[in-house]
Amino acid sequence: MSKIISNKSNLQILFEDNHIIIINKRAGDIVQGDKTGDNPLSEVVKEYIKVKYNKPGSVFLGVVHRLDRPTTGIVVFAKTSKALSRLNKLFANTKMHKTYWAVVKNKPIKENDTLTHWLKKNPKNNKSTAFDNQIKDGKYAVLHYSLLKKLNNYFLLEIHLETGRHHQIRTQLSKIGLSIKGDLKYGFDQSNKDASIHLHSRKLAFIHPVKKETIEIVAPLPKDATWDAYTE
Repeated sequence: MSKIISNKSNLQILFEDNHIIIINKRAGDIVQGDKTGDNPLSEVVKEYIKVKYNKPGSVFLGVVHRLDRPTTGIVVFAKTSKALSRLNKLFANTKMHKTYWAVVKNKPIKENDTLTHWLKKNPKNNKSTAFDNQIKDGKYAVLHYSLLKKLNNYFLLEIHLETGRHHQIRTQLSKIGLSIKGDLKYGFDQSNKDASIHLHSRKLAFIHPVKKETIEIVAPLPKDATWDAYTE
């Protein structure tokens, strides 16, 4: 199970060894540098490693996957090139078991369901569209969801991803009328004050790429009134 490690870099570290470091990402953080020029989480983690281990020169850190900027939760980084290549294979072969929590306004018609769509990304507006049938350049997307709880006019869903597509959860849930709280881009009617959306990468389970041990990480929820209500 995960254990939060204290540090002076304002990072919430869920797991760290010689090969991997796993962070509980905050809303607003970008995982890797982009055109905004904002300091990415990858650079913050590099600086943490450099200071903690007194490393001279540049620090190696491999970005294994990304979370959308307004999304919170588990992000995995590789501290060695060996770990990076092996983790990339795990993600490519869907050997990473990813669980997300999402808060939506509407009640799903089915309490448990599997969604299958073809997603097509529009680079101009950085948005994906879900189609029921196969289309040219569309990418097949599969997720499973279950209703965990109803509270204060919202519904908490647990989502298991089979594929990892651009904005997959946001796009597929929106397609069936379940826009995520705060997600204006995908149809929710009001933004959250901190520009977050209520989508959280909650759990990750995988076989350690070097030690071959089972790793299961659970990321604590952000502290806000909506998430707090579901953990009381």
